[in-house]
Amino acid sequence: MSTMISRAITTAALLAAAGAQAQDNKTLYIGMNGGDMERSYTKYVFPAFEKIHGVKVVVVPGTSSDILAKVQASKEKPPVNVMFLDDGVMVRAIKMGLCSKLTDSPVLKDLYPTARMAGDMAAGVNVGMTGIAYNKKMFDEKKWAPPTSWMDLADPKYKGKVVFQSLPASTFGLHGFLMFNRIQGGKDNNVEPGFSKWASTIGPNVLEYIPSSAKLSEMVQNGEAAIFPLTPTGVATQKARGVPMEYAQPKEGSVLLMVAECVVANNSNPAMAQKLAEFLLTPQAQAAALEFGNQIPSNLKTTTSNANAQATVDRFKGYMKTVVTLDWDAINALRPEWNARWNKTVER
Repeated sequence: MSTMISRAITTAALLAAAGAQAQDNKTLYIGMNGGDMERSYTKYVFPAFEKIHGVKVVVVPGTSSDILAKVQASKEKPPVNVMFLDDGVMVRAIKMGLCSKLTDSPVLKDLYPTARMAGDMAAGVNVGMTGIAYNKKMFDEKKWAPPTSWMDLADPKYKGKVVFQSLPASTFGLHGFLMFNRIQGGKDNNVEPGFSKWASTIGPNVLEYIPSSAKLSEMVQNGEAAIFPLTPTGVATQKARGVPMEYAQPKEGSVLLMVAECVVANNSNPAMAQKLAEFLLTPQAQAAALEFGNQIPSNLKTTTSNANAQATVDRFKGYMKTVVTLDWDAINALRPEWNARWNKTVER
């Protein structure tokens, strides 16, 4: 049996189990990214909620696009009670009617204003940004100064050393392209400047377009990747594993990237799902996610006694001073057209 078929069967089994047990009020299903996020939440965040309420929280892992597609396909009997989605994907989910409004609670007032979405139909559980990451070992060896601009991706000295995430598949790739487009004079509803200039600037430097960031640590350790879009959180996670990455804040600004949560409409246990969503916004939950998962809190009252974690938050607050927000309504309306054009003209 191939790995792909095995994964498909495993995912199908998880979804089937979620659907079959939807009436089990002692189990809540949450759709979220797998990997580091799933591990940190399962081990350090969910147990406190489970103990308080006598329930089990089970993760149905997947990318934001995967989770959205699964909920949309079964929206009358959704396979999850709560879902985590990247902010741009969450805007789509809200417009599709897949989210229930969050119950009004004091914790909402403690969030970054940008973390409250569409009249509290969703809320950011962590806040981050996409900027530039680089291979510190390679930069040190070649005595290159750290990058300072999105346009550094077009510097000829990085020819064959730029790794860029695919725009159709990755929020990081989309963010990087849209910042390049803005520098070329474009806007979120007009990407002609970005597409027209790509092939003569960043394009020739790109070694590989990757669908996700999963390969980056290997490519850095192998000396293949010099520079690429990534978040401070992603960099911190890799550094903790000994991968020689560093983050650089572009002078033009980084792009706001939240992971947002919503209570799924028509879910089988709306009352408990609302309690879980509220808990995940509390300082208690967000401190654990920060300390054990490098997740930057959206709740401004979150505190930590961990000096390294606090230093991470302090750096993040500095990055927020120049963060760029996107027009997701315009982007989501045009993205299918951009995806097709990217596949045809960039990743040929």
